[in-house]
Amino acid sequence: MREDILARPADRPELLIIGENSSIDEDVRLGCPTGREISNRRLVIGASARILSGSIIYEGATIGSHLQTGHHVVIREENVIGDHFSIWSNSIVDYGCRIGNHVKIHSNCYVAQYTTIEDNVFLAPGVTVANDMHPGCELSKECMRGPTIKSGAQIGVNVTLLPFVTIGERALVGSGAVVTRDVPPETVVAGNPARVLRSIHDLKCISGLKQRPYSK
Repeated sequence: MREDILARPADRPELLIIGENSSIDEDVRLGCPTGREISNRRLVIGASARILSGSIIYEGATIGSHLQTGHHVVIREENVIGDHFSIWSNSIVDYGCRIGNHVKIHSNCYVAQYTTIEDNVFLAPGVTVANDMHPGCELSKECMRGPTIKSGAQIGVNVTLLPFVTIGERALVGSGAVVTRDVPPETVVAGNPARVLRSIHDLKCISGLKQRPYSK
């Protein structure tokens, strides 16, 4: 592992822990300082990480093993992220999020502060996650919270998820939807505002590889 990377967080290597068998491109910044007051400034990244050029990961984050980034990814402080997290080029995870295992975030996505994403969730390109119910209000920071995306949910291209909503387990959100209210588990929603169309179990596989794409 390159010693120059280990020395970057204010020349204090104890603030940066990276697991074995990790691969880090030259143009990567680890342990980027935050202007916020945080209690723990140590950045921990598990084993077998692959971090591509242009990526910035802030101090005070904890990320499990097998992290995989695209180019120009930003992961902010106070995020707790599980194993096998994949995040592709030009995507941002803002501070204070909780992300589970085997989560995949595609390119050009924005995940707002205080969002919860459980295991096996997929965000397609261009997903935008909001967290501010009253933008511009002097007290907006006091009630700021992103959505909760439950285990196995699949979020389509260019979807917008509004604050406080819950996306149920294994739900499917269709491309371009604007989700303004909770989505029941194992349902398909689409539209603006998004509405329930059917159960995922009613979908047919048009490729012919399976009869039902979401059958167990």
